[in-house]
Amino acid sequence: MHLDLVNLLLILLVAWLAGNLAERFRYPSVLGELLAGILLGPPLLGLLQSSDEIAILAELGVLLMMLYIGMEIDPGELVKASWAGFLAAIGGFITPFVLAYFTVIWFGGTTLAGLFVGIAAAITSLATKSRILVDLHLLDTRVAHVLMAGALISDTLALVVFAAIMGVVDVGSVDLAGIGLVTLKATVFFAVTVAAGYKLFPWVGRRLTDAGLTGRTFHFTLVLLIAVSFAELAELAGLHSILGAFIAGLFIRDNVLGRTLARDLMEAVREASLGFLAPIFFVTAGFAVSFRVFTGADLGLFLAIMAVAIVGKIAGTALFYLPSGNGWREGLTVGMGMNGRGAVEIIVAGIALERGLISQEIFSILVFMAIFTTAMVPMMLKWGVDWLRDRGELVRAHDERRGTVIVGAGPLGRLIGRLLSPARPVWMLDSNPERCAQAERDGLQAYCGNALQEQALSEAGAPQADSLVALTTNPEVNALAARIAREVFDVPEVYVVQVQQEVKERDAALRHLHASSLFGGSVARGEWERTVAMGAYRETQVEVEEPATGEDFARKLREQGKVLPVAVRRDDDVLPFHAGFPLRAGDRVVVLRRDAKKEELPEAFRRVIRESPVLDLEGPLSVDEFFQQAAAKLTEGATEAERLALLEALRDREAAGSTVLAPGIAVPHIAVPVPGAQPFLIARCREGIAFPEEDDPVRSAFVLVRGAAGRGFHLQALAAIAAAARRDDFDERWMGARDADELRKTLL
Repeated sequence: MHLDLVNLLLILLVAWLAGNLAERFRYPSVLGELLAGILLGPPLLGLLQSSDEIAILAELGVLLMMLYIGMEIDPGELVKASWAGFLAAIGGFITPFVLAYFTVIWFGGTTLAGLFVGIAAAITSLATKSRILVDLHLLDTRVAHVLMAGALISDTLALVVFAAIMGVVDVGSVDLAGIGLVTLKATVFFAVTVAAGYKLFPWVGRRLTDAGLTGRTFHFTLVLLIAVSFAELAELAGLHSILGAFIAGLFIRDNVLGRTLARDLMEAVREASLGFLAPIFFVTAGFAVSFRVFTGADLGLFLAIMAVAIVGKIAGTALFYLPSGNGWREGLTVGMGMNGRGAVEIIVAGIALERGLISQEIFSILVFMAIFTTAMVPMMLKWGVDWLRDRGELVRAHDERRGTVIVGAGPLGRLIGRLLSPARPVWMLDSNPERCAQAERDGLQAYCGNALQEQALSEAGAPQADSLVALTTNPEVNALAARIAREVFDVPEVYVVQVQQEVKERDAALRHLHASSLFGGSVARGEWERTVAMGAYRETQVEVEEPATGEDFARKLREQGKVLPVAVRRDDDVLPFHAGFPLRAGDRVVVLRRDAKKEELPEAFRRVIRESPVLDLEGPLSVDEFFQQAAAKLTEGATEAERLALLEALRDREAAGSTVLAPGIAVPHIAVPVPGAQPFLIARCREGIAFPEEDDPVRSAFVLVRGAAGRGFHLQALAAIAAAARRDDFDERWMGARDADELRKTLL
């Protein structure tokens, strides 16, 4: 086998020139490549020829192109348009498929020819739509979302039907056993690929990120391996390899690679396919075209197929689209946009011709149908969009986003989530498993992950959200999460908690991102976290009497004492309160007011504190060294077995999730009763205890052991710790205490 490099060079050169010329006239490059193959290949001038080696490169180009098409469309991004897109896809698939099938039968064609012409008429080109929508500046409209969702569903249906027919053809019969075998193999294929895509790929992506394997070349090779593996799985299942490559692309998502890397790899695949290998396929596809379709009986068949394909696609889409409630004019516009076929149709037709399932005349008809219908789309779609815009019916995509991502699932974040969730989707994101578990117990959707990793934000709903709230204990994390939300996921509204006395550089960075201050201005976040944790607040509503900004309204509220505005109820929606909120008369602001009575502690509990053991340590210590000393102190006078039981319980609790409640303060607590152990321990470590994954060393530690007092004792202890730690002079008094008695007094 010898590759004719001169012939390959000429094919690539012609494809490059013709593709760029077509794009200059705002048409997809595939049209130029097809026309170049027809003009310079065997159908007319005969200057270019195909070969076995060229055919192999063309087939590889098809695989890479189908991989790129799968990567181009994120099904998660299209959830908002899934119902309308489904209706458009079904109408745009069934109607032209049925009409084209019966047209071929009417003209004396075979059943197989009718089925393949029906599939070609039903296809809606994904790649073609993407380019046209970009050129017309329509990517942020509902029409674009519906078009892409419809094209995705339609092409997937077409590929599945095509693969099923090919499977039956390969079996060689249409008996029930043969059909059953094809169905079984296809079912296994989809089960394996879907499981791998949803479960295995994200897990592998996280492991590679943790291992520091983030290079583009490494992941590009990995993507190619996945695509070829899926293509081979499809072949083993009796389907076609292009379906496997397409599905592989669908699952190589942001939650696997991160949005930035996923975009880079998609561009790399695009360049390798559309820039090199795929043009070889489309130029050589033009070689098989015959102009006999424009003469005699073939001309009638061509005109009939063109008519039913165009009318069936537009009318079928518009008719099935009516139940979406988006209007018949939008349905017609979507139908005009879905009328183009393009690349996928040529791929299907080329495979059918190669297998001898359709004649050269039918293949030629399908190629010319792809050329003519794709050429019609830009003009028809522009006319339809202008029609909608003139009538004020063109809906922009940002109107469709809805939901709030809350980064930080502490007590305050969960409270905000509970307020918002009855009116809108809410996603909680936190790196602490215990806080995530508590959020889920509160009825909220919680995702455990790092807010600075794009895949974590993607899983937590950032692509669908219209707002993000960042209120972790780390100001840098809040600022960086806000930046990723704005720049990577295009979240329209970003709100960040501004802690009192934050640095000016961070404020400037937030202004650059157009992020607004949560709660209407800077607040003592730690104090309010502890207040909410101990339940020492009252929730009230203040009705807005006249328009104001959130910042001005919050300033007036604070004149009444320590209050925290957290949310705004407007009509049927509930929104986070922030400095830039444009309040209207009639809005109701949800306000938290501190309740001093709820902070009072029973005398019985005060007595427990006064009698509790105290550890005054120098340090520095590891968390396990601290636990060993704490377990020994709490079980003085008990058995060795009881000491070891308490030590293991503390280790298990910390392994389940960090017990650090705020910078420098930890409350290790266990719910399992340990006989012989005291219920409470106060510990100070002057040089700090190193808790896992915590930047600040812990100097104040309080160990709680569930005993006869049970849950009530734990809640009282947390209240005491929160009340003491939120005092401005707590750190100074704690580190300055001379002995155990002064440490107890500082806590009380």
